[in-house]
Amino acid sequence: MTEQAPPADVDSLSFEQARDELVRVVAELEQGAPTLEHSLALWERGEALARRCEDWLAGAKRRLDAARDHASEGGV
Repeated sequence: MTEQAPPADVDSLSFEQARDELVRVVAELEQGAPTLEHSLALWERGEALARRCEDWLAGAKRRLDAARDHASEGGV
């Protein structure tokens, strides 16, 4: 594995960034990390990325629900 810059703070990532990094983390875990410590770090990063994606999706659902409610009240 090549040396990379430190990972970005998960809270600053867009949905697409978090999703794409999560895909990379899962692929690396599937290939087998060189050490247990690295595997654990990947797992923890993956969990944080998955939570970030879930937060983005929950926020999008809230916005859609609010827009539907607004439309049904004759707001459009």
